[in-house]
Order: sequence, then C-alpha cells, then structure tokens
Amino acid sequence: MDGNGRWAKNRNKPRHSGHRAGVKSVRLSVETAAQRGVEYLTLFAFSSENWSRPKEEVSSLMKLFVEALRREVDELHRNNVKLKFVGALDQLNEGLKSKIAQSEQKTADNTGLHLTIAIAYGGRWDIIEASKALTRRVLDGSLSLDDFDDAAFAAELQLSDIPDPDLLIRTGGEQRVSNFLLWNIAYAELWFTDVLWPEFDEAVFDKALCFYAGKQRRFGHTGDQVGTIGC
Repeated sequence: MDGNGRWAKNRNKPRHSGHRAGVKSVRLSVETAAQRGVEYLTLFAFSSENWSRPKEEVSSLMKLFVEALRREVDELHRNNVKLKFVGALDQLNEGLKSKIAQSEQKTADNTGLHLTIAIAYGGRWDIIEASKALTRRVLDGSLSLDDFDDAAFAAELQLSDIPDPDLLIRTGGEQRVSNFLLWNIAYAELWFTDVLWPEFDEAVFDKALCFYAGKQRRFGHTGDQVGTIGC
C-alpha cells in the first residue's frame, strides 16, 4: 500500500494526513474484496524497514493503527471478517499489541474474508525465523533432516495457515516486492500501478482482478493444459 506520503506532499499536507487518507482505501479494499468473492486479503501495513523512518512518523502510524482498530473491528466483525496480524509483533508497544490480541480474539470464529495485516513484517525476517524453528526441531530430534522440505518450511512461515497469494498488487509506481512475503509469492502474478494508495478505489481494484483473470496459471504445465478465467 504505497504512496501515502507522496499523496500528502502533492497536496502540501503533512505525511500523517496521507496515512489517514490511506485508511479509507483499506476500508474500501476490504469491502470490495468481500463483494468480489476474494477469500484471502493480506495488506502490507508496516515493514520491518519502516522502523527507520522519522520517529514522529512512526509514532503517528502506531497511534493510527490503534485508532483504526478501535473504530473498524466491530464493523469487520459484523461482516464476518476474520482478522489476523503477522510480523514481529513483540516489537510493538503494549497498547497496540493489546488491541491486536482483542481484535483477533473477537473475529476468530468468523468464516468470511480472511484479512491479514502485516505489521513490523519483512520477508527475509520471516524466512530466517522459519529456518530457526526448523533447525531447533532437527536439533531436538523432532524432525529428521531428510524431512526438511518445502512443506515443512512453509508450515513455519507467518502465513502457514492460508494459501499462497495468487496476486500481488503494488500501488505508487514502484515495481518491486520490497521484502514482502518472499517465499509465499513465488508463483503470484504481479500487478503494479502508478495510482497512489489513497486513490486506490473499486475501479482500480477491478483492473487488478481483471489482469489476474486473464492470466494462465500454469505451474509448470503447458498453456494447452490450463485455461484462463477471463474477465
């Protein structure tokens, strides 16, 4: 979800106003995903690298996360959305960690859209932590080195309980994955747009979904063996 700061700068506003505007796009994206039948949506809200931003901006973002949870969770719950957070959550302040725990508990039994928020997350960190977990299992004898395979590794990742993403959407004009779900997006279709995140609306989301619908998901097969969904 890239472009909040530039959106604000273009309007001669402080960066935090861009982040606040971005919350509206989050809400709209969740609603659109649910309406389009998307079962899993993962949003990259705050990366492990974002800690290096100015302290004032980081503090403002943390407050905004708490505020957004306080305001949005009841509505998400009413709409049967299941909420989950991934990342190095132990790095967050106690107030935010408490709100995260409460929101996950409240929506735990919901069966609609699975909404995952990645916060203080980095793909390399995820891979390293999974490697540590598997190494510990090999050392304590609960896992044979010969059983250290793709499935065992994936089971230790932050998104181990949901399918790998089919489509990665990045706003803001940059064409890179920026350390997001590095293992999980191995076969994801990548869609980039110049649209800044606060301007990401239903029409742009539909463009991304239409792009995906026109792709052949071959996974090593030939084009004749698979078809396209069509937009």
